[in-house]
Amino acid sequence: MEKEYDIIVAGGGIAGLTAGLGAARLGRSVMVLTGDVLGGHLLSIEKIEGYPGFEDGIAGYELCPMTQGQAAAAGAAFEMTEVSALKQDGDTWQVTTPAETYTARAVIIATGTSLKELGIPGEERLRGHGVSHCASCDAPLLRGKVVAVAGGGDAAAQEALTLSDAASKVVIFCREEALSAKADYRNRLEAHPNIEIGYNCVIDKIEGDDVVTGIVTHDIGGKSSVSLECDGVFIYVGHTPNTGFLEGLLDLAEDGRIPIDANLRSQAKGVFAAGTVRQGSAGQAASSAGDGWSAAIAADRYLADGGWRA
Repeated sequence: MEKEYDIIVAGGGIAGLTAGLGAARLGRSVMVLTGDVLGGHLLSIEKIEGYPGFEDGIAGYELCPMTQGQAAAAGAAFEMTEVSALKQDGDTWQVTTPAETYTARAVIIATGTSLKELGIPGEERLRGHGVSHCASCDAPLLRGKVVAVAGGGDAAAQEALTLSDAASKVVIFCREEALSAKADYRNRLEAHPNIEIGYNCVIDKIEGDDVVTGIVTHDIGGKSSVSLECDGVFIYVGHTPNTGFLEGLLDLAEDGRIPIDANLRSQAKGVFAAGTVRQGSAGQAASSAGDGWSAAIAADRYLADGGWRA
């Protein structure tokens, strides 16, 4: 039997959780559909900085459950299942998951992104044995060790700083001439005694039989190959939008994200997008939360104006 809601939110990161909270507080029946874990990438962030109301920062694994609790208290429902298809059915949307089909008059897409892989030898084989995407999870296991970080953006910077509290040395490998992380992070990385940064460097191979024992890198300009003994490799080289289930329904941007207007409306009537899955996202927790609330308001107004019949 199909379950009917005013609004369905696809995705349980901070954008989706805030959208669920906003929609529920506006009096709408709302279901938040997510994958195995509520919170998305933020669950692995030890300290989210710049989020309003938390002067000293807040851990993602504290912020996300807090937001979920607020949304549930306001009346939002949650199901731990991913959206596999979205289909228009008259003046409603059919939202399909592996186990259920839901009906909604409006849909907010907040499915976020997945971390990109390097695609190099040893990466997949040693995942969970030194290869990781979660510094807060694995840093305690690497106390006093040498670790490598691939990437030069905010995520790589945040995780390198988290790792530096435990590791004896953190070496960042950035394929560009400069880090793309915001200035505050760059300044802290460059001043940190336990952190080294290699610019124009690419990791070619992760070595080790049962656990990571080292990496092989090369300098983009000189092409020289260098080996580094290390016990962990943390990969933050970008994100891929989780929009595969929208293929054929929406015209996506070149990077796979969802184009939206100023009110977070996609080209499909009644479908909105929020957070890092939308084109032009700032990629910050605070902006994604703002997106979620704005999308809830936009969906509420859409329904109040008569939806498809307006």
